Amino acid sequence: MSLFVGLDVSQRLTHLCVVDADGKRVWRGKCATDPMILAETIRVQAGANARVGVETGPLTPWLVHALRAAGVDMICIEARHAHAVMAAAQVNKNDQHDAHALAQLVRTGWYRAVHVKSYAAHQLRATLGARAQLVRMVTRVSNHIRGVMKIFGLVVIGVRGTAFAARIDELVADRAEVQSIVGPMLETWRYLRSQVAVFDRQLLAVAKSRPECRLLMSIPGIGYVSALAFIGAIDEPGRFARSRAVGAHLGLVPKQHQSGDVDRLGEISKCGDAYVRTVLVEAANSLLIRSRKPSPLRDWGLALERRSGPKKARTALARKLAVLMHSVWRSGTPYLAAAAV
Repeated sequence: MSLFVGLDVSQRLTHLCVVDADGKRVWRGKCATDPMILAETIRVQAGANARVGVETGPLTPWLVHALRAAGVDMICIEARHAHAVMAAAQVNKNDQHDAHALAQLVRTGWYRAVHVKSYAAHQLRATLGARAQLVRMVTRVSNHIRGVMKIFGLVVIGVRGTAFAARIDELVADRAEVQSIVGPMLETWRYLRSQVAVFDRQLLAVAKSRPECRLLMSIPGIGYVSALAFIGAIDEPGRFARSRAVGAHLGLVPKQHQSGDVDRLGEISKCGDAYVRTVLVEAANSLLIRSRKPSPLRDWGLALERRSGPKKARTALARKLAVLMHSVWRSGTPYLAAAAV
């Protein structure tokens, strides 16, 4: 008889609960959050055929991949779904009760399984996240420098990149009191930009080595950063039966409230990866504002902008880009070739 196991994971300890097919608790305990120790504990207490459930969290990819490699039948449960069920069923919340609730979810099949992305996808996403963090730091430092300069009547307008640093040096050359404040900040700004360039070189090398990235870059408005962000978020295009589902997966579709005669659409759901959603909106904005090449995508976005305004047009075009990127990736056909057919 197969048994069902729930894991409530924390950084040091993991609480386990084993139940049988009738929902009766067989064993409950805890062990160190280590894949090998967990695998051995599960085999001893629940057997080799046990089905094990764990909810999504920071340690989940590591544990799921390691336990699957050890032969454990792992199921990853969507955290919001698990929390909703546990909140309704539990009066007292603690780690033991959470593990028991997860085991019962696995037993009844009342859960939403989550795809656990590969290590390669997580590595790509971590690299993009680190680059995005540094870009935000560069922006904050440059804005701080501009603000300090204004206090002393030195206004920096219309310069970016290396021209920004040169203009700052020029303005504070004969202002020692300002130089003592701005100088260290400017050196920090230069160093941060150099580290962003390091990540840019890494990501560009990855983009050149991955055919699917070059395929996605055939779409207007899509550069190597947005293509890699999309690849890292989707991981396996085959897990979506329809390309239209990708828009919902990335939170780019409106929320719906329907009850009786009421059927109202709200703002976008903002589910999924916020970074990828931001990158796609930026790509859509670039396509609408900066691009001057004729494109059916741009014409569609501009027509929508005239009817509904720039905000809705950018969001709708971002969703359209996401759907198109998945379709192009899955078909293996570049955008221009697909459009010509």
